[in-house]
Order: sequence, then C-alpha cells, then structure tokens
Amino acid sequence: MDKRFCIFDMDGTLVDSMHYWKGLGRDYLESLGIRPDEKLLWMVKAMTMLEGAAYFMDTFHIPGPPQRIVDEMEAMMEEHYRRDVPLKPGVKEYLERLRARGCRLCVATATAEPLSHQCLSRLGVDHLFDFILSCETLGVSKNRPDVFLEAARRLGAAPGETAVFEDALYAARTAREAGFYTVAVPEPSYAGDWPELSALADECILDWRNAV
Repeated sequence: MDKRFCIFDMDGTLVDSMHYWKGLGRDYLESLGIRPDEKLLWMVKAMTMLEGAAYFMDTFHIPGPPQRIVDEMEAMMEEHYRRDVPLKPGVKEYLERLRARGCRLCVATATAEPLSHQCLSRLGVDHLFDFILSCETLGVSKNRPDVFLEAARRLGAAPGETAVFEDALYAARTAREAGFYTVAVPEPSYAGDWPELSALADECILDWRNAV
C-alpha cells in the first residue's frame, strides 16, 4: 500500500507512554486510599477516560461528576507528557519520509487532544500531522469505528485507501472490520496480544527505524 492517507494511534504506537497509562488508574485510586483489584482495572482498558471515570464512580463510590475525575487523572499524566514521554525510536524519521512523499497524516487517540498536542509538540512532530482527533471529542472508544471513520473523512479518504497504525488488538480489529488497511506495531504492554494482532493486520512494523 502506498499509504497516501495514514491514521496513527499515539500511545504505544508513536510514543512510549503505555507504562504510565497502564498504572494511571491504579495510581489515581491509590491516591484516594483505594486498593483496586487487577480484574477491575482490566475492565477500563478499552474505555475512554470519561467511561473509565464513570466506572470508577459506580464501582468505588467516588464523588463525580466523571469530568472531575478525568481532570484529576489528566493532571497526573500531564507531567509525564510534558517531561518524560519519549518517541519510539525511528518514529520521527518515518513520519518525515511519509510527508516528503506527500502523504497526509493524522492522529486518532484515546488521549485528550490538548495532552496529545502538548506531547507531540514537545517531541517535535506535531507539525507533521494534519490534525489530532481524540476519542474523547467523539465520546466513544475505539471499540467502535467512529474515530477512524471521522479521521478518514477529514483526510478526504475512504477506509480502503487509509492505513491505520495501532498497537492495541481491539482497536486494530475495529479498524479492520471497518475496512481500513491495518498496520500492527508491537508494544510490550500488549505482548500477549501480539500473535493475534500480527495475524490480523495487513502489515507489521517491528522497528520504526527499518519501516518503509
């Protein structure tokens, strides 16, 4: 595929942030004196932050509204995005090669748009994307294809001519079922899903430094 139109996930795909996100729910709940069960934390894995906040409210009887909880968790993550989170090796060069070929690129992420812009701007790649679209903006997670379909619409492309780069099995499956060309990217946090993800995808990128 020539990849004239590309939709990139951010966390775990472009940037090495999943270990921070993986512990965020636990860190937030523990800051409130709550010791969460791992099975309960697993439930929020595929949710948007608002969905996860509502889940925390119902499960742990935390005062709402959900947006207040989201704001508090985002404040915890903001420091990491502002200071710590790095690009995965080779990502910037790969994006620059695509742009040099005239490809149109965007980001579709579960992370809120202000945080995403802040992170990608600090890392010097924000300008390479036409736009950043968050699941939070649409109010649905990547369990549904809305964010991919809206991103493709904004790019002016059909799903079948658009490549979606993902590290999460559930998101890649959603994109593929919606007709997108899917590119799998390995992420240590999802290592157990890699056999299924790599089999599902149209293409795999094992190392951005060697990607074409």
